[in-house]
Amino acid sequence: MIEQSVIKKILKETLANGGELSELFIEDSASTSIVCEDNKIEQVISGRDVGAGLRLIYDKRTAYAYTNDINESSLLDLARRIRSAAKGNADIVLDMTVRRPHIDFPILKDVDKVATGKKIEKVKIANETGRNFDKRVRQVKVMYQDGRRKVMIANSKGEQAEDDRSGIVFVMHVIVSDGTTIQTGYESAGGFMGFELFDEERPDKVARTAANRAIMMLEADKSPAGEMTVVLSSDSGGTMIHEAIGHGLEGDFIQQGLSVYSKRLGEKIASPLVTVIDDSTLPAKRGSFRFDDEGTPSQRTVLVEDGVLKQFMYDRLSAMKGGKSSTGNGRRMSYKYRPIPRMTNTFIAPGKMNPDEIVQSVRKGLFVKKMGGGEVNIVNGDFVFEVSEGYLIEDGKIKQPVKGATLTGNGPEVLKEIDMVGNDLGFSIGTCGKDGQGAPVSDAQPTLRIPKIIVGGTNI
Repeated sequence: MIEQSVIKKILKETLANGGELSELFIEDSASTSIVCEDNKIEQVISGRDVGAGLRLIYDKRTAYAYTNDINESSLLDLARRIRSAAKGNADIVLDMTVRRPHIDFPILKDVDKVATGKKIEKVKIANETGRNFDKRVRQVKVMYQDGRRKVMIANSKGEQAEDDRSGIVFVMHVIVSDGTTIQTGYESAGGFMGFELFDEERPDKVARTAANRAIMMLEADKSPAGEMTVVLSSDSGGTMIHEAIGHGLEGDFIQQGLSVYSKRLGEKIASPLVTVIDDSTLPAKRGSFRFDDEGTPSQRTVLVEDGVLKQFMYDRLSAMKGGKSSTGNGRRMSYKYRPIPRMTNTFIAPGKMNPDEIVQSVRKGLFVKKMGGGEVNIVNGDFVFEVSEGYLIEDGKIKQPVKGATLTGNGPEVLKEIDMVGNDLGFSIGTCGKDGQGAPVSDAQPTLRIPKIIVGGTNI
């Protein structure tokens, strides 16, 4: 992207007034977005964005600036602007070492080589399948997005790394109504991969899953309310682990005292059956990469082991403040943003129990097939999650579907309550929001049993 001699000059100029670290981040990204709504293609947008972000860390603080002009004079001018944040001077000698990735993510069908017409064809198939699924279908929205992001990161420690990231997402929304009640079905697929996504996740399959979920909830009884046993399916997605504990283990929240898990390192915070892992090395997962956005190699980090809090997630700055090493969780939405600690692929590790045996252990309760949205207070751990697809459990068997259910509780307390963990593991994808930035992530969990949790519903 840019000659190494120029990189050295920019990093030295940024540190001319002193500081702990200067860092250059250059990005070249291209993407295609297609939206189908009201039975017609509403949007087809393809674009490319090239730019650079320059960061100075001084006194454990950050000065950051960016530009979409990556020629030498423009970047040197940017360096002179932000170096004024530090007071003093520095004379550094840079011997840049280019880091090589320790893992690779092969792309079988590069989206850059797929004609836009073929992408639109997949969207149309999903739209038609969803609309013809049932006469009660009122609206269908299909969204396709792909992107390729090439990044280069270099810093005044002499580290330089490059990454080439391909991603694809396919999303289906279906709205159904019987004239009095409206329900929504949602399904998504995607990851760090190319057009080979559709070899496994056919658009008609994604459409039928979303439409079936909407119709099922339309016909479902109202959910009962009260304290009961809940089984979370591995298909339900990792919403709970992402929200109930994931954000609370990010280094900046920990150091600001904004997490219920602050100052609890080494303590038992969950059931001994629970191990929580953040792993950006997993093939094809949406939160994976070779290097994070600070040039730190991707890694597998055990956050909670057998219920004991072992580690937090750090970017470079939070690691400096805590006297730690980065865990490879420094992420940014684009060159326009400074990196912050973020999750990647976060999950509860599988246990030893057969999922069917977990369901059979429940005399009366709720089986959550799919989670919806939710809210979490990371300061105290309180949460409320919607259930987008749920069923009653009676005498160890999954029975009729129910709608309108919510799960209410406290993250640390619920984690301690988990008493059965399945030997399966199911992933879901998403875009995690924090500090105005979105980051591609995936979450996962095995089948879990929570013996007591408050279920909100409309049938009391």
